[in-house]
Amino acid sequence: MISASSMSVLLVDDQTSIRSILRNTLSQIGFVQIAGVRNGLEALEHLKSNQVHLIISDFNMPDMDGLELLKAVRSNARTAKTGFIMLTGQASKELVQQAIAEGVNNFLAKPFTASSLKSRIEAVFGPICSV
Repeated sequence: MISASSMSVLLVDDQTSIRSILRNTLSQIGFVQIAGVRNGLEALEHLKSNQVHLIISDFNMPDMDGLELLKAVRSNARTAKTGFIMLTGQASKELVQQAIAEGVNNFLAKPFTASSLKSRIEAVFGPICSV
């Protein structure tokens, strides 16, 4: 069982309110190492100097969307194994197929609950404890 407090999470979403909701929800689950950025380009900058266990990224963002970020993460040997959950309000069949082909670990549809977020994370890493 993995401790939520030992994992670092990067939130990637252009909407401040969504990053805030995700941060609060992750805190309820027991995560403490949570960073947030506005788009894929900022995420890649963050990843250059920070170890991240899980990326939760919106699909639809300016400058670099979630699918482009996923491709970049998977093509870099240092980040290729990082957990990646795609957050989307539009889970079209095409997007799902593209993201699966690029190596996404899971999807989370907006709106979400703490329970649905935790279950998506546990589907990637196994059981997570809050201690």
